[in-house]
Amino acid sequence: MNTLSDKDITDFISANIDSFHKKRYESMIKLKLESVLRRKNPYLFKAKNVITSHELVKSIVDAHLSSQEETIFGDFLEKLAIFVCSKVYGGVKSGVEGIDLEFEKDEIRYLISIKSGPNWGNSSQISKMKDYFRKAAKTLRTNSPKQNVIAVNGCCYGRDSKPQKDEYIKYCGQMFWEFISGDSGLYLRIIKPLGYQARQKNEMFMERYSELLNQFTASFTNRFCTKGKIDWDKLVEFNSKNIS
Repeated sequence: MNTLSDKDITDFISANIDSFHKKRYESMIKLKLESVLRRKNPYLFKAKNVITSHELVKSIVDAHLSSQEETIFGDFLEKLAIFVCSKVYGGVKSGVEGIDLEFEKDEIRYLISIKSGPNWGNSSQISKMKDYFRKAAKTLRTNSPKQNVIAVNGCCYGRDSKPQKDEYIKYCGQMFWEFISGDSGLYLRIIKPLGYQARQKNEMFMERYSELLNQFTASFTNRFCTKGKIDWDKLVEFNSKNIS
């Protein structure tokens, strides 16, 4: 077991966090009003009594960007977790389908599927993860029949009061970061360097975001409003009408 210094953490985050900001920005500037309108539920906005173009546009844009940010930042956290484990236990990014990280400790081979938070999937997605665990463990034991293999679902934030599941262990938040590093305080140590250049990056993002909202609001008003009111028939037809 090796030690992980604050400098190791800061250097990795400083070198890699820019990728999150860049992908986040690119996701926004590629956004098209028509595509996001087709993906969102117009009935929901009507039921919520949304009455202005700006309110509706901001709601759908924010929902889209939030979903994209979760995915992009989840990828970054996965890379950070693999880096941490590689420094401490010699962990490696797995080449096995459905497995993100592998490492060995106390003669146990751990197979880890990394997720952002604890509520990441439905029953079919969890079943698929367990199937990946079974296949990976079977492959390992084919080559090393006596190998002790344990499957772990690691979640970068949140809690789970009952980590022992039927076929795997689920570590969340502090427990996950401690598991891959041996440091019970790592979950706190990584938060400060995540703010590296965040203010500058967010200022650029918000400038473009404001422009995007204004452009989308004007376009939406021109296309889907009649006499200053949202024409819900037009919007629902655009979203759902059969064109075959």
